[in-house]
Amino acid sequence: MIIKNTRMKCLFNPTDEERLNREPLLNYSFYLSSKNILLLNTIDAIIEKLNLGFSESSTNGDFISDASILTWFWTLGAYEVVRTMSETQDCFSERINEKLNFLKQLLAKARMPSSKMEKKGKKIPVNSNRSFDHWDVKNKDLLIGDPDDYVSARNMFELYDSTLLSITINDVKKKHELSETYKK
Repeated sequence: MIIKNTRMKCLFNPTDEERLNREPLLNYSFYLSSKNILLLNTIDAIIEKLNLGFSESSTNGDFISDASILTWFWTLGAYEVVRTMSETQDCFSERINEKLNFLKQLLAKARMPSSKMEKKGKKIPVNSNRSFDHWDVKNKDLLIGDPDDYVSARNMFELYDSTLLSITINDVKKKHELSETYKK
């Protein structure tokens, strides 16, 4: 289950330790941490639109369309955040690196057909005469990516949420710019 705005409780005169416990990614990058918060808040907005769009009695295409557009942008942004983190593996614990690599693969599966109009990992085009996504009315979900091998948007959101929220201060070993990646 996605936990809405868990890190955004108001801190009055917080210590550095309190700030880092709330948002451990600050130890990696202030910039990336802020993008992560934006992505988490966007998940909340998309889920709200999906729930409104797929009501018990009807569907509302305006809400679902808004959710679809936001999901496309979210997928591009989430992939870039996770890619950046996975490219600097020495900045994170092995436990987090494993989770990030798994998440990156799922995000790529959704992103490639939508951004490059190709099947993931292949120079094979996906059908360009298709809708952005398919609707899973029963589960109030969008099925995105390759029309022959969809990804559930809700599952993707949940995996992103659980992966990024599982990062603790002990999982962040150093700042982004201190990664060995940049010393080559």
